Amino acid sequence: MASTAEKSENQTAERLIAMVELLGKINIFSGLPPAHLKRIAEIGIEEQYATGAKIFSEGDAGDKFFLILDGAVRISRIVPGMGEEALAILRSGAYFGEMSLIDDSPRSAHALVHERCKLFVITKADLEDLLFVDRDLAYELLWNFVRTLTARLRETNDKMTFLATSNKF
Repeated sequence: MASTAEKSENQTAERLIAMVELLGKINIFSGLPPAHLKRIAEIGIEEQYATGAKIFSEGDAGDKFFLILDGAVRISRIVPGMGEEALAILRSGAYFGEMSLIDDSPRSAHALVHERCKLFVITKADLEDLLFVDRDLAYELLWNFVRTLTARLRETNDKMTFLATSNKF
């Protein structure tokens, strides 16, 4: 019969394996070998938030990256004279806050809990420590960041072109 310590150790190992599998399916971590995914999974923690809770506000210092494990998060900005403008509703498997891992600029939008959620959180300091120690992981992960940000920039350019050509400004 397994002891309590062995059961706890087995549950921790099972959670780590599940997190490695999940991270491998997320585009910002796609293509990383399992050993690298395991190292990333080991530095993250899970946080839970109730509906309506504020995760961060526009202008806050950015020091965390978030992966939605369950629930939904609303990314929005406050438009003077109009109120809140939702930019996106992100659901399980989506991530946000990655820009803060690259630069020291303040948050560019609000992140609010749209539906009660569980998040996998990686702090900037923990990721920087990991990338400093593991140069191969740093190289691969930073290229994934570049590809992700480039894709988002292209998408924004396409939207701006559409708005400009359709007189929606």
